[in-house]
Amino acid sequence: MRKLKNSELDRLSVEGFKTATKTPIIIILDNIRSLNNIGSVFRTSDAFLIEKIYLCGITATPPHKDIHKTALGSTDTVAWEYAENTLDVIKKLQEEQVQICAIEQAENATMLNKFTPKATTKYALVFGNEVKGVAQDVVSASDVIIEIPQFGTKHSLNISVSCGVVVWDVFSKMKNTILQP
Repeated sequence: MRKLKNSELDRLSVEGFKTATKTPIIIILDNIRSLNNIGSVFRTSDAFLIEKIYLCGITATPPHKDIHKTALGSTDTVAWEYAENTLDVIKKLQEEQVQICAIEQAENATMLNKFTPKATTKYALVFGNEVKGVAQDVVSASDVIIEIPQFGTKHSLNISVSCGVVVWDVFSKMKNTILQP
């Protein structure tokens, strides 16, 4: 087996990405403090054709060299918007019939492996601060709380890792749902 060269990968151009049909997933970053985490979320969002990222509260915005270091240009492909207040974004999206899913450890949370997205629904996945998680008022306003099952001693994942795990899981379930007769 041979590794593929970058030139052999079927990559979209920036224009191709912008005109491609997007996955009906929006990401909301609620007060993320690490610029590297923000850049990593952009890169994951590019990989799975995420529709848009909302950068809320203290979450930094491009252009910034530390975001760029991990985003590797994906800040030029993935649509994004800054909003001071996460709740304002959630209310706006709910008015547009977007299902808000906070990714958090909470009472009565749905475990990620048990979450079944609907092919006809658009989802907004909310990821919270590295220390405090998703703010309680945001959790309370969410339609669904999704928890990533964890079995070790820490019960904590880096936000960029959490984003990769959840986006891949929801993306693959949505694609399977769409492709089934």
